[in-house]
Amino acid sequence: MEPVDLNAVAGIADPGRLKNLCSLSPDRDQRSPLQTITDRLFRRESARLVAMLVGQFGVQRWPLVEDVVQEALVRALQTWPYRGVPENPAAWLMQTAKNLALDQLRREQNWNEKTEDIAAERERWSATPLTESEPASENFADDSLRMMFVCFHPQLSVEAQTALALRTLGGLSPAEIAAAFLSSEAAISKRLVRARQRIRELALPFAVPDVAELPERLDGVLGTIYLLFNEGYKASSGDRLVREELCHEAIRLAELLAAHPATRTPKTHALLALMQLSAARLAARTDDAGNLLRLHEQNRAAWDQPMIQRGIQSLSLAATGDALSEYHLEAGIAACHSTTLDDASTDWPRILALYDRLVELTNSPIAALNRAVAVARVRGPQAGLDALNGITNRSSLESYHLFHAIRGALSAELGRLPEALTHFRMAGSWVALPAEREFIARRIREFEEKLKRD
Repeated sequence: MEPVDLNAVAGIADPGRLKNLCSLSPDRDQRSPLQTITDRLFRRESARLVAMLVGQFGVQRWPLVEDVVQEALVRALQTWPYRGVPENPAAWLMQTAKNLALDQLRREQNWNEKTEDIAAERERWSATPLTESEPASENFADDSLRMMFVCFHPQLSVEAQTALALRTLGGLSPAEIAAAFLSSEAAISKRLVRARQRIRELALPFAVPDVAELPERLDGVLGTIYLLFNEGYKASSGDRLVREELCHEAIRLAELLAAHPATRTPKTHALLALMQLSAARLAARTDDAGNLLRLHEQNRAAWDQPMIQRGIQSLSLAATGDALSEYHLEAGIAACHSTTLDDASTDWPRILALYDRLVELTNSPIAALNRAVAVARVRGPQAGLDALNGITNRSSLESYHLFHAIRGALSAELGRLPEALTHFRMAGSWVALPAEREFIARRIREFEEKLKRD
């Protein structure tokens, strides 16, 4: 989770269609507030709408629901610039999507037979209003969280479950999901298709699981929330490095899990701590122009101290029991960074020890990449390069720009500027985000100027 410090070494089914429609606003003054609203709605509300409408119309009509939600968003962009944004945009989108779904179903044959099935599905899905005699532990009131547990049906593969949850509830595109898995967009698209085919073949009763079934699905849900936060903390596509709305949505879902008796586990608290400690630094990660700020360049006075304290409290709650998860270790690393007064006093030996255990636990190439940064800080740049070369499963990192940027930064520290320039040029060929592309371009110009002077 902790982003690699380059100095220290260092939506929806058709997002293009929606993006193009944003230009329909009559003038720039109207376009800016509209874009602010749609940024929130298209990520947060689209997922919530899908969850609510699947609950009403049944899981077998999941594709239909996704289509009508997208169409409702398109209609919003077509009409709101001229008629004004409704007083309750989310309610407008819900009613529009629901009407579109009903229109489509009415056009199907045997409509009268289908209505009975829909009513039964709605009855199974809808949460019974809680009363004083009914404990809150029996239900999740949040539609998105309930739907996330539905996605993790045990007869689907873990990869399919996670991709389906990120696509439907996180609003992530196949390309963004592919970045999370270090995979290709085509592979993720196929995985999503196979997941939906599997659902139809098995006729899975995607009912909200009983309380007793929640713990066995919890790991998958936590993993999905973790990936959702990662995409917000450092986006894999688009114009912004940081997408705060995804980070805050991930924290919100984790807080709901941490408050539920059936999912209030040390691992849940550890993930919540990790996200809170990391999110506390969001405001300082870029400058006013959106340029990437490395950890040593950040204004620590801008870090959210109340959020850091909440993260520390969550981490203390995670300390109960004997289980040690990757979230515990990553939260410990985040705590080392977030509670340090300045860059010079960072406890890199402690961070390296935590990364050693994390690599041993997960065998993750990303964890090993971050460990190499810590090795360089403790033992020097050559040891960091040796650690990079020693990553056993580094083939998946060859298309990851930070892998090459780290090699370049360590080579530069050793005075090997031609080698550093080669690595940063390689990083530039893989980077996608404008902020990171500009950062790497600045380093390339810096090395080129030094070589000319020498």
